[in-house]
Amino acid sequence: MIRTTLRWLVFFSAWLLVISIWRRDILPPSSELNSILLNEPVQTEITQKAFQTTRGGVNYTVQPLYDYDLVGLVVSKHDANAWWDYLHREWNDNLNVVDLCVVWGKNVKTGAYGDLNFSSGQFTCNYGSSSMEAFAAFDETAISNNHLLTDQTRLAKIMQKVQVGDQIHFRGRLSEYSHHHNGMPFKRGTSIVRTDTGNGACETVFVESFEIIKSGGQPWRSLVWVAAIMLVASIVGWFMQPVRFNDRMH
Repeated sequence: MIRTTLRWLVFFSAWLLVISIWRRDILPPSSELNSILLNEPVQTEITQKAFQTTRGGVNYTVQPLYDYDLVGLVVSKHDANAWWDYLHREWNDNLNVVDLCVVWGKNVKTGAYGDLNFSSGQFTCNYGSSSMEAFAAFDETAISNNHLLTDQTRLAKIMQKVQVGDQIHFRGRLSEYSHHHNGMPFKRGTSIVRTDTGNGACETVFVESFEIIKSGGQPWRSLVWVAAIMLVASIVGWFMQPVRFNDRMH
């Protein structure tokens, strides 16, 4: 009886784990978003000298261009530490911690993002839909792919915790940055408008403050851990049960 119960618990927890992993990155409806996400990013031109900073043993030169303040919904994410991201390692780019693709404004007000699919590459945010109507309703000037830079371990940890569906707020400076580590020059610029597309259209932001306003994916994110613990416990419990053999003597 106990082995039968444990066997069904294995099947149930495995099913729950799969469903939870699938549902944890579902974007929340616009009705659940903070009204502050309706605001456009605030960008102010500044005059500031380039400064030096170091991260991961590499010395960087950062040239700030604009103060930048953005509130939005994360629709896609790329972690620069991903095992398959060979370009950041090849270029010794330790300053770019994470890339967050974010929507705001009209796309939040209409909920148009809900009918599109989003994904991130090493330096890109890709989106599209099989429905021409859905794509036409989406405001392509109210989305940005943000290369987020920091030399602070505390900020890096916060930004790396961000998941798809989170509502975020960050302040920083749109910046160019470069290095000449081991004789290999590297330089990256930044977009300064929201109307450009293609190569070079991403915002490069040296982050000064970062806040997760509200986490998405609940209750599914919590259920991932619950289901995983249940699955391991039920499997262990099942194998620990004594096996009964019915021997017949003839």
